[in-house]
Amino acid sequence: MATLPSGPGVYRMLDEHGEALYVGKAKNLKNRVRAYARPTGHNNRILRMIDRTRAMEFIRTETETDALLLEANLIKKLKPRYNVLLRDDKSFPYILLADDHAVPQLYKHRGARKRPGSYFGPFASAGAVNRTLNTLQRVFLLRSCSDSVYESRTRPCLLHQIKRCAAPCTGEISTEDYAELVDQARQFLKGDSRAVQDTLLAKMQAASDQLDFEAAAMARDRIRALTYVQRSNGINQLDVAEADVIAINKQGGQSCVQVFFFRAGQNLGNRAYFPRHDKDQSEAEILEAFVGQFYDNRPVPRLILVSHKLEGRHLLAEAMGLRMGHAVKISQPQRGDKANLMLRAKQNASEALARNMAEGTNQRRLLREVAELFDLPSAPERIEIFDNSHLQGTNQFGGMIVAGPEGFIKNQYRKFNIRDENTKPGDDYAMMREVFTRRYGRLAREENRQSENWPDLILVDGGRGQLNAAGTVLDELGLSDIPLVGVAKGPDRDAGRERFFMRQKRDFIMPPNTPVLYYLQRLRDEAHRYAIGAHRAKRAGAIRQNPLDQIDGIGATRKRALLHHFGSAKAVARAALADLEKVEGISDRIALKIYNHFNANDD
Repeated sequence: MATLPSGPGVYRMLDEHGEALYVGKAKNLKNRVRAYARPTGHNNRILRMIDRTRAMEFIRTETETDALLLEANLIKKLKPRYNVLLRDDKSFPYILLADDHAVPQLYKHRGARKRPGSYFGPFASAGAVNRTLNTLQRVFLLRSCSDSVYESRTRPCLLHQIKRCAAPCTGEISTEDYAELVDQARQFLKGDSRAVQDTLLAKMQAASDQLDFEAAAMARDRIRALTYVQRSNGINQLDVAEADVIAINKQGGQSCVQVFFFRAGQNLGNRAYFPRHDKDQSEAEILEAFVGQFYDNRPVPRLILVSHKLEGRHLLAEAMGLRMGHAVKISQPQRGDKANLMLRAKQNASEALARNMAEGTNQRRLLREVAELFDLPSAPERIEIFDNSHLQGTNQFGGMIVAGPEGFIKNQYRKFNIRDENTKPGDDYAMMREVFTRRYGRLAREENRQSENWPDLILVDGGRGQLNAAGTVLDELGLSDIPLVGVAKGPDRDAGRERFFMRQKRDFIMPPNTPVLYYLQRLRDEAHRYAIGAHRAKRAGAIRQNPLDQIDGIGATRKRALLHHFGSAKAVARAALADLEKVEGISDRIALKIYNHFNANDD
């Protein structure tokens, strides 16, 4: 302890296997470790954590703000047992009005905000952004097609016919008039919807005065669409132009954090989160940890309203402000419209938590029944389900899905492209062996038995043959103690008559119409959906592939020249050597290579 620095930094508490139990930050690392070494004054959670700690690691940082940012990053990466964990880390959708083309495009965007333009969001769900985007297209008539599609259009598309695009691609609108639509859209995205509406009203009145009733009707329809998007997005009457409203509710050792998004004076929806935490942690402690992780890789608004007073709010705001380049304020509203808004967020959190707990109770009951059915020592926390997919031996794929007490864990799903050259096309047993070797060989090398990635039950889609193929791999890897079950479809693939296979046990059929049977069917069907989706994606890619792409030395320029000359890849394949040599840009050597590629098996 004497060698520890007295400045800020991040520390990790490690168990006997070197796994992180807890990641924390400290203004003074020496004082923080000294506090843990005290024999008294710790709650039960801290005592359990200290008891399991076998080593500690430290990272010195320049400032406490740097320590806070590093702490949030390490928590998300290492997922320590005793930290509050934000488990749903999906990105939010935005609407983007792109600026990097002479004719700007309006479309839905996810991911990093690298493309120049005006972003509108974040939206709480894909459904909300799709509904808003459809209405914005009716208001502003901006194109949503990609740049390549735009450049190749020779006549207006269907969107123009249904009055959702002005069709600048074919000159149905002048560049100046389209630029005016773009300016109106940008005004709206920045929150000045009133100015846009006034402009449209003036256009409608002017057209009406000139007896141009068709133009007046078009302006009227656009005003109606604008009114709809304002109403559907819940135009905010509470003077909250840009803010996130975050409220927490905790009951029975579980909690729900509800986040409302306000941008450009509009309510863009809300989303519920259920962070993992110890049951004796306070709501303020959970909320503070949540805020730090939530904004680790997301844009931060200028105002964050929270339901509880956070001790580290000033440090959080400073760290976020440095990352974003603008001031960030975190406050707990006490009265007025913002307090009423917070009350609504709290009510939503309470209701969402009640629903989640009810669903979780049913899920845990089903998992207990699964344990009884397969003679497991306890209800499984992690079930891994496998299925393979191919079409007459082509485009072979294996899929693994994961389920637990809170349903499907989709960020743990895995695809396995069957790549062993010794695997005969359509050999399901060999496919299963390859998938299991890759999945559990890596698990055995990289994870310990206490890891949350270690399965309590494995299900495979298939009968005794698939079960034996998978079991052989587990035996070779020393993992034969992991429970393994095969689920075979019933006669004529009849749902409800599935047969279950277990190692060293007789196979059996469950009574129909039982909840646990429906649950196992749902797991099997989700694995099948995931595997066949991967297979179809690969098959679609293979279909789109041009035969010319397989010839070494044929790049985009030569391929374009060949297709322009012959009209199709099939015509290139049938062409004579002399015809190939006539193509501009194709040398005699390349022509011979192309000819030999398509005629190598000719006698």
